[in-house]
Amino acid sequence: MIYNWQQPDWPEFRYDVREVEDMLFEFAELTGHVSGVLKALPEAIRLEAVLDMMVAEAIKTSEIEGEYLSRRDVVSSIRNHLGLNQPPEATKDKMAQGAGELMADARRTYADALTAEKLFHWHTMLLREQKRILVGAWRSHEEPMQVVSGALGKERVHFEAPPSSRIPDEMSRFIQWFNQTAPGGSRAIRKAPIRSAVAHLYFETLHPFEDGNGRIGRALAEKALSQTLGRPVLLSLSRTIEADKKTYYQALEQAQKSNDITAWVIYFVRVILEAQREAICLVDFILKKARFFDRFQDVLNERQLKVIRRMLDAGPEGFEGGMNARKYVALTKASKATATRDLQHLLELGAFIQEGGGRSTRYLLHI
Repeated sequence: MIYNWQQPDWPEFRYDVREVEDMLFEFAELTGHVSGVLKALPEAIRLEAVLDMMVAEAIKTSEIEGEYLSRRDVVSSIRNHLGLNQPPEATKDKMAQGAGELMADARRTYADALTAEKLFHWHTMLLREQKRILVGAWRSHEEPMQVVSGALGKERVHFEAPPSSRIPDEMSRFIQWFNQTAPGGSRAIRKAPIRSAVAHLYFETLHPFEDGNGRIGRALAEKALSQTLGRPVLLSLSRTIEADKKTYYQALEQAQKSNDITAWVIYFVRVILEAQREAICLVDFILKKARFFDRFQDVLNERQLKVIRRMLDAGPEGFEGGMNARKYVALTKASKATATRDLQHLLELGAFIQEGGGRSTRYLLHI
């Protein structure tokens, strides 16, 4: 297999934007819509929308790699690093702490030029607790950096990155490209989704770290979007990618065979557009959530509030399977009789709607 980085035209990526022109136009319309909606919202709701999106990105970018973080610790970490928790809250999950720290830093410094030091700093945030890998530096091992799947003895190599000896020079060239394609740069790419797509593929092809490349690569994709838009983008690429990560890895694998990356650009622009649509749904959901609490907060007990907050954490998609007495008992440690009374009360208030009956009874938020 001859990979893109082994070909004579590397890294002169080629792509045809004609097939994504309609998507680029829709993305521009949606980003303008989101910006207008956010400006019209009360500050508390606007902040909640931003935090929810950052939390989703931190959690989902790790889930793509098979790591599952404590949502509570991710929230605490992001709030700590945005200066919203005074004093800062303690976080037990160090991976969650690092993921939250990265999200906060990426948003705060989106307009800054990219540097090797910034990438090392992000890598250290994410993986400072790892003892078996080189953290905060380019990989230096002699063995090939490969993306592999399959059982031992039946491995399939999906991709092999450039050898470690080439990484310092390759990353220097990548960083130069990233900064030159930013607004005002000598090679500026004006369409934010196009620049984001190329940046992500370029970085993932190099795979410059021993671990954490996917997470940092997706942060770079969002940095590219934010820089080109001129404001922090409100969406979660990882949330959209994680919903169909098999297609994501297939698209990456195919794109790393040639420097004609039209198919990759089409795929990634579609992901960005879907992520922006989902962000609009999230903002609408947060507004409905605020109205819900305005109506019911003063008439609910602590058990009911705890359950409702847990259900709302599931986001616009809704709490999987709805709520029932068994789940209510598990969440609140209340007796079954108390759970039944609480659920009936929520139904009578109009906070819940009921579906099914008997053992199949479940309750959904009326939001």
